[in-house]
Amino acid sequence: MAQMNFGGVMENVVTREEFPLEKAREILKDETIAVLGYGVQGPGQACNLRDNGFNVIVGQREGKTYDKAVADGWVPGETLFSIEEAAQRGTIVCMLLSDAAQIAVWPQIKQYLTAGKALYFSHGFGITYKERTNIIPPADIDVIMVAPKGSGTSLRTMFLEGRGLNSSYAVYQDATGRATERTLAFGIGIGSGYLFETTFKREVYSDLTGERGSLMGAIQGLLLAQYEVLREHGHTPSEAFNETVEELTQSLMPLFAKNGMDWMYANCSTTAQRGALDWMGPFHDAIKPVMEKLYHSVETGNEAQISIDSNSQPDYREKLNAELKALRESEMWQTAVTVRKLRPENN
Repeated sequence: MAQMNFGGVMENVVTREEFPLEKAREILKDETIAVLGYGVQGPGQACNLRDNGFNVIVGQREGKTYDKAVADGWVPGETLFSIEEAAQRGTIVCMLLSDAAQIAVWPQIKQYLTAGKALYFSHGFGITYKERTNIIPPADIDVIMVAPKGSGTSLRTMFLEGRGLNSSYAVYQDATGRATERTLAFGIGIGSGYLFETTFKREVYSDLTGERGSLMGAIQGLLLAQYEVLREHGHTPSEAFNETVEELTQSLMPLFAKNGMDWMYANCSTTAQRGALDWMGPFHDAIKPVMEKLYHSVETGNEAQISIDSNSQPDYREKLNAELKALRESEMWQTAVTVRKLRPENN
């Protein structure tokens, strides 16, 4: 484990160089990794671990995701089982089901979490809000987490390209004395680029804030607001979309992802530079109170309760699909369909 300087703050990080794959294999050589759930994170983590030479099985109920697991090479009765049987067979039991599904299956699987096993998460939700989820692990097991900073699809794609997706890691409970090495070995096994230390609570607070903020909620709100203002002032859908979304995602994001926003400011036109410097303050001042309100809602457990309550409603899926349909059929994202078809790589 090395300390690295992040903007003047020292943090613990683990890289592939100091914790090579061979070391990870040695640490987990006697483990059976049971991946419960084959939805968002399950496929990427399970397949990466399998390709890296670890002993992996999958637990999934029959249905579309079960069929996807079979298509990915998991064999019923050999490496693909029911959730309960996989939990019984595994020595590291990975809760990669949705937060709602974790709550639902916990009463069935907790009996299989016998002394010395490890309960693994990729999200701190179930443990941090245990008073609401009732996911309370026994005291004689390790409780660990590796949280890739991206989707399971990205984790798998980058692995196949020879790259790695950065992940955070945490140990909530160390019953065996091996929890940390199990965690780090697992993080290397799934193909993490590097691992940085966190806690279950910090992970879920930052994750829920990010999803509702700059990663999804706030970015959609920002893009839509600018698109609507341009359209209301007479700009065509194509022009509004290109100035709002296309230039951002296709031209600028790759550049400031690689070089930083400071580089972007230094390398744009003087007109853009002056405007960006003048307007970043008003945007910051308008948005920060909203972000503070969001963080407070996460910190108090309000966001968790909203999620638990909504997911438990019998008509939740129907209402969700209606909301997603409205988003998909909005003018801005229908314009996106046409713009994507016109990109050079599609012609």
